[in-house]
Order: sequence, then C-alpha cells, then structure tokens
Amino acid sequence: MGVWAVVWAFLIAVAARNGFFDLKVYYGAMDYWVNRGGDIYDYLTPGTPYGFTYPPFAAALMTPMSLISWNVALVISVTMNVLAMLAILTMLLGPIFKRQGWSYWYAMGIAMALAAAFEPIRETVNFGQVNILLVFLIVADVMLLVKGGHKLGGIGIGLATAIKLTPGVFIIYLVITRRWRAAAVSAATATAATWAAATFAPDASRVFWTDAVWNTDRVGSPTFVSNQALTGLVGRIFNPEPMKPLWLLLVLITLAVWYWRARRAVRNRDEVAGLALTGLVGCMVSPITWIHHLVWTVPAIVILFDYATDRSLDPRRRRNLAIAFGFSFALLCSRTPWAFHAKFDGLGLIGSNAYILLMIGLLFALPIREPADTGAGQRPASNPGEAGGPNVEDVPDLVDIDRRVTAAFDAKDPDGSVRSDAGGPGLEPRRPLVGA
Repeated sequence: MGVWAVVWAFLIAVAARNGFFDLKVYYGAMDYWVNRGGDIYDYLTPGTPYGFTYPPFAAALMTPMSLISWNVALVISVTMNVLAMLAILTMLLGPIFKRQGWSYWYAMGIAMALAAAFEPIRETVNFGQVNILLVFLIVADVMLLVKGGHKLGGIGIGLATAIKLTPGVFIIYLVITRRWRAAAVSAATATAATWAAATFAPDASRVFWTDAVWNTDRVGSPTFVSNQALTGLVGRIFNPEPMKPLWLLLVLITLAVWYWRARRAVRNRDEVAGLALTGLVGCMVSPITWIHHLVWTVPAIVILFDYATDRSLDPRRRRNLAIAFGFSFALLCSRTPWAFHAKFDGLGLIGSNAYILLMIGLLFALPIREPADTGAGQRPASNPGEAGGPNVEDVPDLVDIDRRVTAAFDAKDPDGSVRSDAGGPGLEPRRPLVGA
C-alpha cells in the first residue's frame, strides 16, 4: 500500500493525461466504417490528421466497437490491458519470485505498482493502445509454446504480426535461431489471418496494402520527440533533413548485433534474453516507435532485475547490474525526452534521444546466461529466475563419509591403541556428526 501511494502521487504529479486518444481513433473509425459505410482508411479523428493505420485484420477484430457505447469500450480496453500486463509479469517474474521465496501476490502487487509508473505501460493504458496485448501474445507464445517445442509454437507471433506489422521481427527471430517449424507456423498464421481479413473486407485490404501501408506521413513526423526509433535519432541530429543513408547504415549494424546476440542467447537456452533483444531491435529499426511502443523493453528490464537479485552471482557484478536496473527503470519512468521537446542541440541532443540511447546500450550489454554464470558443476539456467543446482553425482555423500570417520575413531581405545571391536564392552559408540 505504501508503494502504491507513492506511485499514485507520482502519477498525479508527472503522468500525461492522454484522454484515451488512440482508443477514440479506433472507436471513431469503426463507427465510420461499419455504421456509416465509409472507407476506414479515409477516416480522420475530428480536428486532427490522425486516422486508422493498422492492417485490415486488426480492423476486423475491432468491429464489435461499432456495437457498444464509448464507456463500455473504455472499460474493456483498460481491463484487457491490466489483465494482459498481469499475465506478462507472471510469466517473466514468476520464476524470480519462486527462486527468492517471495509471496506471489505480495510481490506482484509491488510489481504492478511499479508497472503503473513505467512510462511506456502507463502511456499505453492512457492512450487506449494495443501494445500490451501484442506483447502478451508474443511472450506467451515464446515462453509457453516455442520454448517447449509445442507444435503450435509461433501462432501468437503470427497473430500479433497480422494485427500490427512490427511484431513480424519475431518471425525473423525464429528463422535466425533455426526454429523452422515455429517460423512456418507464425508465417502461416499471419498469412491466413491476412487472407481472412481480405475476404471479410476486400476494399479495405486493397487500400491498405497498395497505399496506406506505404504512407508514413499518416502516423506523424519522425523528428517528433516521442519517436524513439533510429529514425528519430537521425532526424533530430540532422533536423530538418534526416540522412536516410546514415539511418540505413545504423539499421544494418543494429540487425547484425542483434543476429549475433540473439543466436548466442538461444544457443545458451536463455529464451528471455532472445525475447528481450528482439523486442529492443523491433523498436529500434521500426520507421516510427512512439514512447508507448516501448513496452517491448519490459523483458530487458526484468532481466536486469533478475541478475540484480541473483545471490549466486559475484557481489560486484550484482551491484553493477542493480545500478543498471535502477537507472534503466527510473529513466523509462521519467518522461525525460519530453523535457527537450524541439531542443535538439547540446544537452538536448542527449535528453531528446534518452530512450533510444538506452536501447542501444541494452542491445550491446544486456546479460545473457552462460554456463559460467552458474558456477562449476552446475548446468546453465535456461531462463532468468531458474536457479541452477549442482548435479547429483557431484554432491558427496556426507552421511557415508561421517560413518567412516566415526568408525575410525571408535576403533581406537582412549590410549590410542586400536580395538578389535569398535562397539566392545565398556565403551559407548560415538554419535555420528551428521544425522542420517
């Protein structure tokens, strides 16, 4: 309750009031498309240049909005986001809670409070966005299906890609880590969902795939401070003329680093690190990544927290990672880029790009579990929170050793001479040092 009180005061003082703007776009677009017979991609929210930008499959899923009131749509949006966030944190933090011996609901109550302070999460809820739901689909798929080799592994990634194109980077992740069946399932799912949407709304599908998807001006200026992708970084450095060749070079370098580190993560059976690195790179190379899209940084923040609380690690390393966790979390709660809106020189060049610079650092430095991390004689943990233990054959039988030592002592008389009968008359056998 104390943590929630502090977070609530922080939100009152700092959080932006976005008025569920994106949800209003979805709601208005569905009314215009379904109830008034207009073209969904012609709709613009009154008084703004913003309209519906998602693929037709997302539009098909949102059509029930045309049948309900605004207040009902608002309640459903908030409820779905909260429940999805609870599920995401359960999958990522649950093993850590178990390792630490923490009560689930007590620890989760604190975790959800901290999540409410995390700017990308609170912005997603306040905008009425779908980002948290997409992260849920990906995390559930990777952690529960793909990791376990389930035959349906990849289905969540495919659905998320059909709803919003940027999660398609996870299909590439499956390919470069050679999970061929999961990659095929995800690609087939995305294709089938897109085909079903084309059957359901052929005109909208034609407009989207031939025009709307290529019109990046529909989503806003890349130099706007909320865009924390590489396009925003380059655009603000060379404002007002972004250097596209430099942006392309940075994208290629980013993808190369991601390829190397993601393959290493999966080779070491650290699926959470692979998931986190892919979420980061998706944000970085996307043409536009608004701050509320940075919910994809949550797995990376969880990894830093996991290492910071892992008592099996070297204390100095734990301390450094605890500092990294605290800094990263605090920065992503701080609204720092907004303090440098349209101030892209000097200190403003760093402040306005604070989040993308943090993601670059995490892409290079995010820790990955390796056999050496768990110490000699232990197997590497397959994911953060799974504590590795010594193999059974490496543990000495202390009881057997103690019996031998006790027998050796009992075989001698007090004067040091060896007795033929360790339990002979007049001497009480000694107690073993270790109980069986």
